[in-house]
Amino acid sequence: MPEAPTDGWRTYDEFAAGIATYRLPDADLTGRDVTITLDDGEVLNLSFKDAEHVVCNGVEDPYDAVAVRDDVLFVNLPLTSVDGEALTVVYSTTSHRALAVRSVIGAEDVEGVPRVSQSFQSGVTDGGPPTGAAPGPSRDLIGKRNLYRYSPEHLYEHVYVSSERYAWQCLEGVQRGHGDMDLSTVWKFADGLYLFCFREFRIAVASVWLHDLGYALRTTGVFLGLTGDGRSEHSRAGGHIYPLGSVGYPDAQPV
Repeated sequence: MPEAPTDGWRTYDEFAAGIATYRLPDADLTGRDVTITLDDGEVLNLSFKDAEHVVCNGVEDPYDAVAVRDDVLFVNLPLTSVDGEALTVVYSTTSHRALAVRSVIGAEDVEGVPRVSQSFQSGVTDGGPPTGAAPGPSRDLIGKRNLYRYSPEHLYEHVYVSSERYAWQCLEGVQRGHGDMDLSTVWKFADGLYLFCFREFRIAVASVWLHDLGYALRTTGVFLGLTGDGRSEHSRAGGHIYPLGSVGYPDAQPV
């Protein structure tokens, strides 16, 4: 088992190496087209050219996709047309609900603010009328404690503390012995499906995950951040979820 480092905090590219080992298989969306209309009126026209390239609103970029459920797709665009940005969309082919997350690396460090910012939008897809509740912010994970196994060398614990914060610690891996309390966002997409995003303070990195806390107990995610030598880098991730339990707050609800 790797020992805790003695030379300070590990960089994003160090801890992300191998973190996609247990990720679900990639989905090939060749020939598919989907139009997503976001709540602010923005329209995303996605045309998948092959297993690795998509044209979004006339601009070609790479993509990776995972069928999280038979009717739910997690699609990430690690943009090469714009440096230091990523667009992640989740959509259902049956409910026609969608959401989009934009992750952007800031130009410089600002004290007390994560270097990578994120914005969130709900939306709908073409192909049929939307059904069910629209995706939106959720407090359902507050008080839950889970383990996340991403590879034989990556094991992390999460405790969801509030609607804005979560605590984590590394139990196995190059970050072993490290932990922190970072900014987080949770949206409910569908029954048992939760978008979970975090933005770290200590290093320039943010992530987008879709947790399937139903029968599958799997998570699929991506990272965007700066490597140790200052380059922007996109990484895939994924693994298994092991719930440890939850606690309630009898006297007052956390923020």
